[in-house]
Amino acid sequence: MPPPATRWILTVLLLVVAALLPGRAQAATRIDLDSCIRPAAAGDEAATLFDRPDRFACTAKQSRFGPGDFWLISQPLPPGTVPLRLRQASLWQSRVTLYVRYADGAIRHIGVTSGDTGRHLRLGATIELPLPPHAAPPTRLLWHVEGSLNRRGVLIGPVLVDADTAAASDMTMAALYAAFAGMCLALLIYNLALWAALRQAFQPAYCLMVLFLLGYAFSSSGLLGQISGIDNNDRQRLNYLLLAGTASAALVFARAFFERRVFDGWLRPYSTGLIATLLTAATAYAWFTPRYVAITDGISTIAYVGVITLIGPILYRAYRRRSNYLWLFGLAWGAPVVLAGVRILAAYQLIAWHWWIDNSTLLAMALEAALSSLGVAYRIRLLSLERDAARAREIAAHRLAATDPLTGLLNRRAFLDGAIGRAGEHQLILVDIDHFKRINDTLGHDGGDEVLRLIASALRAAAPDALVARIGGEEFAILSPAEQPLDARGVLDRLRVQRMPFDLIVTASIGTCTGTLARETEWKAMYRCADRALFAAKAAGRDRVRHGVALAQVA
Repeated sequence: MPPPATRWILTVLLLVVAALLPGRAQAATRIDLDSCIRPAAAGDEAATLFDRPDRFACTAKQSRFGPGDFWLISQPLPPGTVPLRLRQASLWQSRVTLYVRYADGAIRHIGVTSGDTGRHLRLGATIELPLPPHAAPPTRLLWHVEGSLNRRGVLIGPVLVDADTAAASDMTMAALYAAFAGMCLALLIYNLALWAALRQAFQPAYCLMVLFLLGYAFSSSGLLGQISGIDNNDRQRLNYLLLAGTASAALVFARAFFERRVFDGWLRPYSTGLIATLLTAATAYAWFTPRYVAITDGISTIAYVGVITLIGPILYRAYRRRSNYLWLFGLAWGAPVVLAGVRILAAYQLIAWHWWIDNSTLLAMALEAALSSLGVAYRIRLLSLERDAARAREIAAHRLAATDPLTGLLNRRAFLDGAIGRAGEHQLILVDIDHFKRINDTLGHDGGDEVLRLIASALRAAAPDALVARIGGEEFAILSPAEQPLDARGVLDRLRVQRMPFDLIVTASIGTCTGTLARETEWKAMYRCADRALFAAKAAGRDRVRHGVALAQVA
């Protein structure tokens, strides 16, 4: 089964394809409208303008007229057009009045202001106006647009649809935005949970980016206007701020996601400058529009161009410095870069406007957020591998520090760390090789070392569940719970049958004692007790066991 992020991507893509491939019923009840434009003048009347379509410019770009008030007229509608709904893109405008001429010569109108646009907004930030009802069919449309910024046009994407087509479009957009919102929420919860456990700097930056993106989708979709009734122009101000926040958070995420060496040098201050420019331009647009819109909108566009131009140096630097995350970054940011370039071309009117271009930011950032989640997962995988390697090194270092390098047994320090503080009574067995100096003189030091290794192996075999250590040159210790004591004579017998180099006979003396180990003083008392028993075994002729008096009995 694919991971959740992949399933969300597939869902969003399928919905996009469904929206781009309308069915036959939808195509049959859709009339795309062309419009001609003229600046508004004092004394203009709708009836007069309906009769003089030659006064309108039909080939010139609308944006060349600059901001202001305008009249726009449609082409003649097909004969017998049934009552329909008008849909058009939401733009910065103070008021739009739609005039409809009918076949009997009657003219009806309906209007909307920026303040009450919310009740006419549909998902996708599309304004829907029902044609005023009349007995005769409509023949032509006329718009009076007041207070237009006219950055991309005065009237964009006008289309007539019937109620069923409008409902199907709304359903498609609702599914698309719901899938997108679900993806964002899933990514937020997933990464916040990981951040609580891993505390990686890129995770809060990623969550901030997704949060801004979710807010941008909520506002740019028109849902905010539907729910709150916010002034439509104020909603567009908020769009600018949230989009700039999304782009800035994306840059912060990229800086935190890559290794620090990728952004060392000029890339770090340059990216910081871009973030500051984005946020400043968006704030200025929200605050000063419509008065200085040409300046603020131009600076914003330049800032987004700067973000795109930053991608190349990042990829080049990541390649030269052998970043582990280069391919993930290229995969995640490919779609946003391409679609952002398309949107910039549309902003400069180098390509024709399309509804999906206007909503390409949502699609691009949805793909980026989802694919970046794969990058986050890969980054976390590398972190887990680094953590496992560090843990293995730590364990190896700990074992090295706690292990006698010759025999592989615990050394004295590790033995005491594991012994002192144990609850209950324990049995201590001290084992000392007899005449070890003579063994060294006979076999040499290499032979003596081999004898120590063989003795250690025999002790491990005789006491597999006990704490076994080499605590001196030829002295060994075994610690086991008193309720499961070892047979010291059995340990001695195991040593006796251990084959030695050159069949040399090697014997050992053993002393035992039983007591508690809660404190260091108790350990010292038990050790002295076992050591006296070991001395008694040596004095009695070696190669034997002697038991010390239990400390509990002495007390």
